Amino acid sequence: MSILMLSSPNARWWAMAATAMSLLVVGLDMTVLNVALPDIAVVLHATNSDLQWFADAYLLVLGALLLPAGMLGDRYGRKRLTLGALVVFGAGSLWCAYAGSPAALIAARTLLGVGAAVLIPLAMSSVVVLFEPEERQKAIMVLGASTMIGLPLGPIVAGALLQHFWWGSVFLINVPVVLLALIAVWLFLPESTSGEGSRRFDLAGIGLSSAGLLGFTFGMIEGPARGWSDGVVVGSLIIGIALLVAFFVWERRVQGVEPVFDARLWSDRSFRWGSIGATVASLAFFGLMFVVPQYLRAVLGADALGTGLRTLPMVAGLIAGMRGSMKLTDRFGGRIVGAAGFAVTAVGLFLGTTTRLGDGYLLTAIWTAIVGIGFGAALFSAQNAALQTLPKARAGAGSALIQTLRQVGSVIGIAGLGAVLNGVYRSHVQVAGLPATAAHAVRDNVASGVAAGQGIGSSALVDSVRSAFVSGMSATLWISCGVAILGAVLTLLFLPDGKDRTIDNGGGAQAPGPDVAQSIDASDTREAHPAAG
Repeated sequence: MSILMLSSPNARWWAMAATAMSLLVVGLDMTVLNVALPDIAVVLHATNSDLQWFADAYLLVLGALLLPAGMLGDRYGRKRLTLGALVVFGAGSLWCAYAGSPAALIAARTLLGVGAAVLIPLAMSSVVVLFEPEERQKAIMVLGASTMIGLPLGPIVAGALLQHFWWGSVFLINVPVVLLALIAVWLFLPESTSGEGSRRFDLAGIGLSSAGLLGFTFGMIEGPARGWSDGVVVGSLIIGIALLVAFFVWERRVQGVEPVFDARLWSDRSFRWGSIGATVASLAFFGLMFVVPQYLRAVLGADALGTGLRTLPMVAGLIAGMRGSMKLTDRFGGRIVGAAGFAVTAVGLFLGTTTRLGDGYLLTAIWTAIVGIGFGAALFSAQNAALQTLPKARAGAGSALIQTLRQVGSVIGIAGLGAVLNGVYRSHVQVAGLPATAAHAVRDNVASGVAAGQGIGSSALVDSVRSAFVSGMSATLWISCGVAILGAVLTLLFLPDGKDRTIDNGGGAQAPGPDVAQSIDASDTREAHPAAG
């Protein structure tokens, strides 16, 4: 039946819709947890440490497994592993919904991370497998939009569900979406592999990269909570970075195996600088995503559902930015459009720094929409440049490398900007004369600070908490603005347009990118069904 379906002219787009659906559930899960945390804490008697690990377990596994997951998909079949990952993600969602203890929910979130780590790179690799370069731009836009739509949709869905059902419903909603994705992937997505089954796995590279990313991600996540001078944090960061350095040294020397990090891909300037551009964009944007929901809830007083709805201008801007950049790239080139996208992002972030206590939602809607437009253009141009260079034989591994770098950028953005936010907030909030318990609650975070002020009936304390948070938000937006400007400069200086894309061959000379891509693809003996691209 799937072959019959694939014979239709629109088969590739049906297959793309299937993979987009798999990314939608991942995007949903990234935000629904935050909305349900208060209910979970009460029902499962979870401690603050438990609440943190509900999120951290997912992120740690995701960061550690992205690279090997892409390589496994290239080897054993991208469709086969996508189906398996959807089953794992669905099972993890069911487990989350009916978890009876904090330990069970942490384990279930870990399983969700395993499924997401496979789904993300293999969904992106489908762009390379299904579409020729001239059609990839539209496919990249579809996948990018499906991921980002899930982020604000999570709070909206979770807020609506929690008004009528128990907290587990926010995870149970994943199950029907997963089932639809399973059917769609089974019917429409063709099987494909790299055809390199005779080459041994780089087990040492897998171990070094996974352990290094695990240590680095753990240190970045724990830094804001424990303090950056904490021994566990410092040790995790040092060990993680040391293992990652050892990984890159190993990958430069290893021979006779299928590498985790393919130097031939990284030597392509479009792939290299496109990946770096996507990482810089993620660093700036996900730091913003950490700040804005807190501002909407604690300062403007929106509930969970209202917070999700108020992020829609940013998502609308993001989709508009992607669509606009897709059309403009053909005329002006990815380098100009990408740099312009970063510049627009910087303008929106600068406007956000002017936010003051007492400003209404209209200003927030305007500047977040501008940021969305710029980020959509910058991310699309960067990912398009990187994915256009990928040979089909290394589609999974190359996509995994792009997404791993983006994940690292996101973690750094959330942790680093979160630390700046907390530092400025605590230095500005007024706790003089408060009892020790109340002072600790106020300094802990803006939500508990507002609750403490309302609990003792002190409008002055509530205003102090909200004003301190706005000051911290402005500081983080200034940094994000600087990151966006850096992204514009790097893109303008180093990202080549498609017409001048070349691959460095290591000796200073350069050879046309497609030649190397063809040499990698030459071993691909089991590509997608011809009707699928």
